[in-house]
Amino acid sequence: MSSYIIEGGRKLSGEVSVSGSKNASLPIMAASILNAGITNLYNVPDIHDIQITSEILKYLGCKIKKSHNKIKINSKNITKKNIPEHLMHQMRSTVILAGAILGRFKEVRFSYPGRMRHWSKTN
Repeated sequence: MSSYIIEGGRKLSGEVSVSGSKNASLPIMAASILNAGITNLYNVPDIHDIQITSEILKYLGCKIKKSHNKIKINSKNITKKNIPEHLMHQMRSTVILAGAILGRFKEVRFSYPGRMRHWSKTN
């Protein structure tokens, strides 16, 4: 592990660029469903899980614009309450989208290992 040893009584200053994080971006993308409006995310990594989540959000009815490492999500006009099985199986974390859909619409449909399940607030 690298380390810096600072000697002397001088003030330190500078800037550090922090890389984007999948583990931070995916839950925020899911939460954009609850927003029912525009969400802007910056410093989003361009990786498979982000692409799949974007595809699911588009399927649901979100408008998504990508520019470099910025994603703009407009979730105002979501019309669907189900996550397609072929997208659901591409990554495990897609289940976080189910919670957001359930929170907004009180109903969601998504596939769970091998079959389609239906959940509503009364279940």
